[in-house]
Amino acid sequence: MDKSRSYFRPIVQSDGLRSKEAVVLAGGAHWFDRVEIIGRDRQNKSVPVGEVPPDVLEKLCAPRTDFAGLSMDHPKLMGVLNVTPDSFSDGGDHFDPAAAIHRGEAMFKEGADIVDIGGESTRPGADFVDSAAEIGRISPVVEGLKGKGVLSIDTRKSDVADVALSNGTNIFNDVTALSFDPASLGVAAKNNSYVCLMHASGDPKTMQDNPEYKNVVLDVYDYLEARIQTCEEAGIPRARIMIDPGIGFGKTTAHNLLLIRKISIFHGLGCPILLGVSRKRFIGELGKVQEPADRLGGSLAIGLEGLRQGVQVLRVHDVAQTKQAMRLMGALQED
Repeated sequence: MDKSRSYFRPIVQSDGLRSKEAVVLAGGAHWFDRVEIIGRDRQNKSVPVGEVPPDVLEKLCAPRTDFAGLSMDHPKLMGVLNVTPDSFSDGGDHFDPAAAIHRGEAMFKEGADIVDIGGESTRPGADFVDSAAEIGRISPVVEGLKGKGVLSIDTRKSDVADVALSNGTNIFNDVTALSFDPASLGVAAKNNSYVCLMHASGDPKTMQDNPEYKNVVLDVYDYLEARIQTCEEAGIPRARIMIDPGIGFGKTTAHNLLLIRKISIFHGLGCPILLGVSRKRFIGELGKVQEPADRLGGSLAIGLEGLRQGVQVLRVHDVAQTKQAMRLMGALQED
């Protein structure tokens, strides 16, 4: 850990009069003319964009390449499809393969750009599921949805991912950033797949047992930066990598809020950003809503804040409602 290192968070704008110094963020619809410089050993400060080192500015501004055939110049939606009996929000709703396929088709019709299929719950306290059981859960759903849109496999196991990726799935979405299973890097490289690297502190069974960080924003940034480098060394190009700060995975409510407030810092990694906050526990705590399915309002509020800071992909349960909110947000930002 380099305590003297500086990190640069763009102070993102999407409306108002642009100064002549303003630059476009990640090739999208947002811009910035100031950045917040963050460090571990000093007080943060705001400076004009002209004071940002050229190599850092290049990563912040460079248009993101298409991801799994999807343009990253406007935000996209990833729909959550849990083929499990015990996921925190919709566990059991789509455990039957026919019900899961029907829901996946419906999400594409509602406006999902990606459907993310998962056969093992990673909610806090969840039990481990062996590969054979997980493959049995996801295989008929992958087969049933193949060719109907961009598919993602949500797993931390290489053999599960290999089955899905070799049967038409486009994205390997791993809550452990391809670190749980030593073979995952090779499977992703072999299948020439797109990957989503998420930060999680600890195993799902224990990750919410008093998580601690020196500086949660910078610790997560450093971890994801290191995992990107590991992927590149394994033959997975940065153009095929998306990153996710892992809201709710080994984080307190305070950690989650700080990561969301500062999420634009992760544009400095040069990859698209995925934000998954839908129905999560901290939304229920702050919004005073016990049942996960009743947390749509809070999920939209946090998701739209992510989009305001240039996040490229939202992972959600409520596709139709989120799509509607995104359309309205986009209309308000048009000149």
